[in-house]
Amino acid sequence: MTIYDYNVSTIRGEDRPLADYRGDVLLIVNTATKCGFAPQFSGLQQLHEQYEAQGLRVLGFPSNQFANQEPGENADIEQSCQINHGVTFPLFAKIDVNGPAAHPLYQHLVQEAPGILGSKAIKWNFTKFLVDRSGRVVKRFGPQDTPAKIEPHIKQLL
Repeated sequence: MTIYDYNVSTIRGEDRPLADYRGDVLLIVNTATKCGFAPQFSGLQQLHEQYEAQGLRVLGFPSNQFANQEPGENADIEQSCQINHGVTFPLFAKIDVNGPAAHPLYQHLVQEAPGILGSKAIKWNFTKFLVDRSGRVVKRFGPQDTPAKIEPHIKQLL
């Protein structure tokens, strides 16, 4: 299986095959609007604006699995991201990223890029996965890794 074998639901409930992003560099992020790391939305948006024409796609996946920091419905999440952070990059329906109900995409991501000491679990909101143009997961970044810190890694893949 590759990243392109998965389908996801957009924040508006439309089915979207990740194969639509074939040939792009992807930065996949589990997000939460009420998290202390939420200011990273602005940095993610900057990356989106700066590198979209070169093939970068930032993909946000809201999750409420960490301290109930994403309790809203999808429409509320979308509105909060747009109004409070200026987000225009694609957002997807709220999902689980850990546990037995983890979305198959996240099961794949953690298998391909485990965390520290081989951990497969997502530790917190704003864990980021960088995927190259061939759909290979090349690196995992922790919540504390800012979009600016990740930018050199993105530039190498573009």
